[in-house]
Amino acid sequence: MPYKATILTISDKGYAGEREDKSGPILKLKLEEMGFETAEVQILPDDRTMISSRLKEICLSGSADLILTTGGTGAAPRDITPEASMDVIERPMPGLAELIRFEGMKFTKRAVLSRGVSGICKETLIINLAGSPKAAAEGMDILEPVLEHALHMLKSINLDHK
Repeated sequence: MPYKATILTISDKGYAGEREDKSGPILKLKLEEMGFETAEVQILPDDRTMISSRLKEICLSGSADLILTTGGTGAAPRDITPEASMDVIERPMPGLAELIRFEGMKFTKRAVLSRGVSGICKETLIINLAGSPKAAAEGMDILEPVLEHALHMLKSINLDHK
């Protein structure tokens, strides 16, 4: 069974139709190349309540095994994606966000400026990625070797330790 993913692009300008979402489609393509079913690509504004409500709705419905957010992870005053994510994350899984920052340093020293988080809500893994298309794509390349195993663990599939 392929895993189902939802992508949430967090962007005031994208939500208002003032900027084309390029990161969401890149993530969709990357996920499909990895064998995921992409349930939805949605754009939301940098609004903590809207983001956390949508995350919670997806997690409670069980409609996605994985939620990727892109955008809102920097230090700008409206960058609140990590806070909105932590509003719904029940069990943090910080190693994934740490991996993205650490390996991202190979591409740009600015990777350490991301405040993205990762964790679990119900049976859904939530991972924040940076908003630029390049950074989002690099984040997926970094996650690819461990993402399937993380989801297997979350779903209690093939947990034999060798």
